[in-house]
Amino acid sequence: MNIYEVQIKPWDGLLVVETDDDLPLGSYICLETELGQDLAKVKSKNTQTKAAVDKTAGQVAKFIAPASRENIEHALDLKKKEKKALSDCKAGIKKHKLPMKLVDAHFSFDDKRLTYAFISNGRVDFRYLLRDLVKMYKLNIRLQQIGIRDEIKINGDLGCCGEVLCCQDFLRDLGNVSSDLADLQQIAHRGSERLSGVCGRLKCCLNYEKECYHDCAKCLPVVGTRVRTDSGRGVVIGWHTLKKSVDVRLDDGATVIEVPIKSNPKK
Repeated sequence: MNIYEVQIKPWDGLLVVETDDDLPLGSYICLETELGQDLAKVKSKNTQTKAAVDKTAGQVAKFIAPASRENIEHALDLKKKEKKALSDCKAGIKKHKLPMKLVDAHFSFDDKRLTYAFISNGRVDFRYLLRDLVKMYKLNIRLQQIGIRDEIKINGDLGCCGEVLCCQDFLRDLGNVSSDLADLQQIAHRGSERLSGVCGRLKCCLNYEKECYHDCAKCLPVVGTRVRTDSGRGVVIGWHTLKKSVDVRLDDGATVIEVPIKSNPKK
């Protein structure tokens, strides 16, 4: 039995399916979730046991079959309807003066459900908008709030490194990127413009070397610690994390020296 992680839309969560079939990565399958039937893209093959997957992965979906040519054509026909669906919803947002930005629309494969993805800084009372859309389409309507980074996954772009954005290419779990990581890696002085990605949030790649920096920092004395060096006593005033050294201001108040940790400054 093979276990795969699949995704219906780039802004949607990962689903887990089981099948005896060998599914090529990037191919499409028909599946059934608790919301109905849909088409999903195969993102990865999971090598964990079923029990481990149940604990770490998202919702489990029922595998129906690999998508046929007719299935793909039907999905493309549904996609053509999304433009009007977006236009209708945007008109409703304007009518009800709602503080939300519409990002995408998706008709389920069984054409029984229409899902809208939107961005907002807070909670939105869209009850009247929902009522209007249900009346208009006679379908089950869902309005799903997503994050700004999810929007970028849809539109795509290149990072300052010249590569396709990580979130659009291989990064499945965006995780949390905090400003503490910029301080830890001693790049906070570069400014928010250089540390922010296309989405305006801190770059996901700040997370990539987090463990390395944490491991290096473990052997460094805390800033403010009094230490004894070959040049005399002083106070630690800064770190050079990857070099595993610290800056020490000696007790004369004027001299600052860089001390490698291998020289073992003592308290």
